[in-house]
Amino acid sequence: MFLHSVNLGNVAFYAFMVLMATLGLRDVFFGFEENKCSMSYMFEYPEFQKIELPKKLAKRYPSYELYLYGEGSYAEEHKILPLTGIPVLFLPGNAGSYKQVRSIGSIALRKAEDIDFKYHFDFFSVNFNEELVALYGGSLQKQTKFVHECIKAILRLYKGQEFAPKSVAIIGHSMGGLVARALLTLKNFKQDLLNLLITQATPHVAPVMPLDRFITDFYMTVNNYWILNARHINLTTLSVAGGFRDYQVRSGLTFLPKLSHHTSALSVVSSAVPKTWVSTDHLSIVWCKQLQLTTIRAFFDLIDADTKQITQNSKKKLLVLNHHFIRHPAKHFEEKPAIISDLTVTPLWVPVKVSKWTYVAYNESDKIYFTFPLANHRKIYTHAYCQSTMLDTNSWIFGCINSTSMCQQGVDLSWKAELLPTMKSLTLRLQDYPSLSHLVVYVPSIHGSKFVVDCEFFKRETRSIQLPVTHLFSFGLSSRKVKLNTSGLFYNIELLNFGQIYQAFQVNVDSKCSGVKEEITSIYKLHIPWSYEDSLTIAQVPSSTEISLKLHVAQPDNDSHVALLKMYTSSDCQYEVTIKTSFPQILGQVVRFHGGALPAYVVSSILLAYGGQLYSLFSAGHCLEYATMLDKEAKPYKVDPFIFFLLIMAMYKWFKEIWDVLLLPELDVIVLTSQSMCFPLVSLILFLFGTCTAYWGGLLASTAVRLLASLWLALKRPSELPKDIRMLSPDLPLLTAVLIIISWATCGAFAILLTYLYYVFKIVHLQASVTNFKNSPTVNPKHSRRSDKRCNQHKEAAAHPPRLSAGEAEDSLRMHTTVATLLAWVVLLCVPSLVYWLKNLRYYFKLNPDPCKPLAFILIPTMTILGNTYNVSIKSSKLLKTASQFPLPLAVGVIAFGSTHLYRVPCFVFIPLALHALCIF
Repeated sequence: MFLHSVNLGNVAFYAFMVLMATLGLRDVFFGFEENKCSMSYMFEYPEFQKIELPKKLAKRYPSYELYLYGEGSYAEEHKILPLTGIPVLFLPGNAGSYKQVRSIGSIALRKAEDIDFKYHFDFFSVNFNEELVALYGGSLQKQTKFVHECIKAILRLYKGQEFAPKSVAIIGHSMGGLVARALLTLKNFKQDLLNLLITQATPHVAPVMPLDRFITDFYMTVNNYWILNARHINLTTLSVAGGFRDYQVRSGLTFLPKLSHHTSALSVVSSAVPKTWVSTDHLSIVWCKQLQLTTIRAFFDLIDADTKQITQNSKKKLLVLNHHFIRHPAKHFEEKPAIISDLTVTPLWVPVKVSKWTYVAYNESDKIYFTFPLANHRKIYTHAYCQSTMLDTNSWIFGCINSTSMCQQGVDLSWKAELLPTMKSLTLRLQDYPSLSHLVVYVPSIHGSKFVVDCEFFKRETRSIQLPVTHLFSFGLSSRKVKLNTSGLFYNIELLNFGQIYQAFQVNVDSKCSGVKEEITSIYKLHIPWSYEDSLTIAQVPSSTEISLKLHVAQPDNDSHVALLKMYTSSDCQYEVTIKTSFPQILGQVVRFHGGALPAYVVSSILLAYGGQLYSLFSAGHCLEYATMLDKEAKPYKVDPFIFFLLIMAMYKWFKEIWDVLLLPELDVIVLTSQSMCFPLVSLILFLFGTCTAYWGGLLASTAVRLLASLWLALKRPSELPKDIRMLSPDLPLLTAVLIIISWATCGAFAILLTYLYYVFKIVHLQASVTNFKNSPTVNPKHSRRSDKRCNQHKEAAAHPPRLSAGEAEDSLRMHTTVATLLAWVVLLCVPSLVYWLKNLRYYFKLNPDPCKPLAFILIPTMTILGNTYNVSIKSSKLLKTASQFPLPLAVGVIAFGSTHLYRVPCFVFIPLALHALCIF
């Protein structure tokens, strides 16, 4: 069968495609920084107190529960309700546990202890029974309704208290964040019940794997509601992504849509969050100590001192979130910071007239003000830059107005500063502050500490260097370099033409230092101005540092900003920056953004090969090998031009109107284009990957059938080849009816799996019969077909049903193996709902709603008929030519409508299978 048709050239090509796919997968799963998150620990034994819900509610949702988190004495005290704190509800995600709340709950408890419980938070958590809602969307609406009931139950726990809350804050991990957003779509939900929503690694834009229509319908309902009602949604929302370490939910999916009317939404990657600066994987985002500390600091800054609850002031909430998650000035949050500050009277006012200045402070006994007159500097320079390695939260840099040598009051410029891992820095464009006469740097009196303050004045053109990125198809063979020859402290490398998600580069920063005895720290920050996805690299110089450049979100068409590599350098070192295209990372971006569409391309390739086999059976009377037909028929030019044509035609209004009249869904390529996800040649790459997977899948299927047949022969040796059944067995209707009843009474995917196993059993039995016949010592394989024909003629003369010859049986095996390979992908796409059903079997026997039930009703009779059909029975059918022509348009349809809606793929598979089955009649 398959093994006999192996072509070394094809094997070499498909092995090369496996290598390419491996490079892409390696970048996705291993091409990121090590996990730099610190583990968060509980200081006391964690306890989860179950909150009793009304009996009707518990009966309606038997698998769901609500818990209150506590530790030690706090847990003991709060076993006696009501509560007195600020309620926060944690919603776990796909297969998530309610116990994941313990990390942030424990940190919040420690923070409350530090302020003697002046304020404290009560952390609740919902137990969703670790449901696989990313694989099965039928329970998302149920979860949403239960969360609504939980919110009302939580608020009842505070009834009668002096500062009783009227709303709750929600932290949603993964799909839990989407469930929280879905609350607003409920008819009887009051938006006032929510005051803040923070989501962690939640795919807001689209499902990671759209495996059933319930998931996509749920997403459409939620996102459409938020878009259409943007003017009326006053819920402050923060979405935090994990960065490249999170390969389960790519960060581009977590960015909330930027609506002109909804300004209370922020989206940020954890690597850009101040005081966090690390990428997190999908699970560590809930326990990463750096991120949870930042979150809790924000929560405490959100408290209104009058109500002792989270503030209702949307402007303040947004200011707090910006302060902690976007740009931290190295100062404690103040809602209305004092712009003018009083400067302490001190005799030590030291004028500095040079353009570049460094001061090393160690055991300073007196406070010192260093003043920089700006009048002369304005004539020569455009910018001033200062940095300090003292990471306290006091004001440290001021601007004096109309002063000669000292001033009693100054404009506090510290709020304009930016906190970095090892220092705080400030860059001022001098023309923006025409009224300032002096710049003042404050050095406090310290004991036992050492820090360094640097300032310099510079022209923008000397520190902003343009570096065009290398071409996508240079494959890393060429590079571009820039040298930073001046001894500055700060540089902006403008990365020209870098703004697409399919671009990926390797940057190498070489530093050489002279006369340096101790280690110097340099910071390289990739700044993406159109989205908060910055990342930092800390290097000890002199060294050679590698930095990966790739994007989570493409640059919008109406955005003219340039991506920057901000370099905080040492004046004692020289730096050289080299950039080149990284081909493995480009493949990684293809896999990261489009890997979920691979099943559609695999099925499309198999459909093309299947159609070729049906046509060869019609035209030549026999079925060609799967590998041969895959090589001959599975060509990108048979699919891609049609999709490209449809995409062009969709631009015309008349065509779109006809399209809508026919009730056809939107082309998936249009959806990808709207999300800026269309790579050059991406469809070709995916088609090649799909054909490669189809090839090795066919080889695996053929090998598995042979091995199972050998096992069957070892257990039970068949006596003869099967009959050429031209009439269906009377047992088939009974078997079909039983399987349909199973699909109706339990789970459609379960019935499809059983039917598939029956189909595989029939193939294995046929393979075992052929193998046994060939290995029989009484039969000469060279003359088996001739003897079979004589035998068949004799039997026909005797009016007995003819049996298959060995050649006819092998011919049928080739077709059956292809069908089994095709059906295997249908079963794989149905397995998620099966897993969900098995996991919840103790709560209910029938899956409702069941995404696979309609498919099962059609596929079961089709598969049972095909399992008892042989090529010799159908090659004279008048319907065979029609059946052979259907796979090509269906292969196009799979890509056009199933690449981002995988649940549609089986719908395109059963049509040619049903026509194939009808050929027997």
